[in-house]
Amino acid sequence: MEKLETILSGYENESVVPSLFVFMGNFCSHPCNLSFNSYSTLRLQFGKLGKLIAAHQRLKEHSRFLFIPGPDDIGPSNVLPRCSLPKYITEELQSHIPNAVFSSNPCRIKFYTQEIVFFREDMLYRMRRSCLMPPSTEETSDPFEHLVATITHQSHLCPLPLSVQPIIWNFDHCLHIYPTPHTIVLGDRSEQKAFKYTGITFFNPGSFSNDFTFVAYRPCSQEVELSAV
Repeated sequence: MEKLETILSGYENESVVPSLFVFMGNFCSHPCNLSFNSYSTLRLQFGKLGKLIAAHQRLKEHSRFLFIPGPDDIGPSNVLPRCSLPKYITEELQSHIPNAVFSSNPCRIKFYTQEIVFFREDMLYRMRRSCLMPPSTEETSDPFEHLVATITHQSHLCPLPLSVQPIIWNFDHCLHIYPTPHTIVLGDRSEQKAFKYTGITFFNPGSFSNDFTFVAYRPCSQEVELSAV
């Protein structure tokens, strides 16, 4: 919370505050599975987060706050796409931040003429585990660049077998990226990266809970600023 307070205070003092803050799960250090019994505690922690954000009046009034669930967050199952966080968990935060939005995973937003896709899944780790043949290093040896190329060529955010990652078939179109968006944010626990491929800006903001990394993105210029506190 202290590091997040530092970031919010910094943007609060800017002449123009950001239009959108995006928080991507996991929002709990332990998986919210059948053995998880601290839902009331999780609800209270979201309330504390709401109070922290609400203390910055300019951000509360002029910015929106988007919350996207992670693979281990509370939900009916681990299938994709994931539904938004339950109202019981988020209503404390919502009472402090009326501009908070709780979306599905993946999530698409339209920012003026720009279409931006957010997807929170540890795809790099899972793709490497499911890889039968190592990718060629002739052009690049960067695993993130190989992941970006695979997703782009497949036109699908999750090109894993259904046995590895189940998908709700009636909503598979939510994972398609054709026509291609301007920007795709791949929230992953691996190190932060940015890469432009076939005109699409890809980036991974990294794990704020592990190493306090985040990304400042400017849609007008598609500029990605890899940051940390």
